Amino acid sequence: MNVDALDTRIASNLDAVRERIVRAAERAGRDPADVRLVAVSKTFGAEHVRAAWAAGQRDFGENRVQELTAKAAATADLPIRWHLVGHLQSNKARKAARSACIHSVDRTDLIEQLERSARALGTSPALLVQADLAGEPTKHGAPADHVRRLFDAARTAEAVKVRGLMILPPYLEDPEEVRPYFRGLVALRARLLADGVPAPMLQELSMGMSHDFDVAIEEGATMIRVGSAIFGARAPGGAA
Repeated sequence: MNVDALDTRIASNLDAVRERIVRAAERAGRDPADVRLVAVSKTFGAEHVRAAWAAGQRDFGENRVQELTAKAAATADLPIRWHLVGHLQSNKARKAARSACIHSVDRTDLIEQLERSARALGTSPALLVQADLAGEPTKHGAPADHVRRLFDAARTAEAVKVRGLMILPPYLEDPEEVRPYFRGLVALRARLLADGVPAPMLQELSMGMSHDFDVAIEEGATMIRVGSAIFGARAPGGAA
């Protein structure tokens, strides 16, 4: 596909996603501007990122630190806000600390490592605590009854700041079947607030992907992570 065709296709896809955001927000009585779209460019090249940037997209996400690092280098001339949305291993914390936001924090020791790395690098990434509300053995996240520990561990951090929660629910064909997990994350935030976690640490709810972000917005998502609806279909196992 030539550059012009790629630019046109991605711009058209972004327009369609933005329209879905507006419609979902209106159904929920929300301001569409309160929903941040993170374009997940995993497996797609830097040219796809540039095409989305040309169409006005500013936040991009990657699942793997290695791919984020390489793609950030290839688009270093663009002031992109990079989000790490996939599982983070401890030995990748230093590289991850260069991101604007890390959505997948699920251990107290990871917060400590990111704090040390961010201090050394002079960066200040936002962190989201990934909650596991489904208990799927193939996915990561902190069990609901352990989530509070992560917020407590982050209170003394200076370089990194926890700003909310993230969930990666089971993939279900019918988005309505995913709605209870989104509601569960909203309820978890309410319990944490009632339990004394400061509101600035719970500003964001990262939930919803290409096939279900409409429902996530209706339930209160402030960040949605959208890949295939913008960039195209991926190989099996790469849905976003």
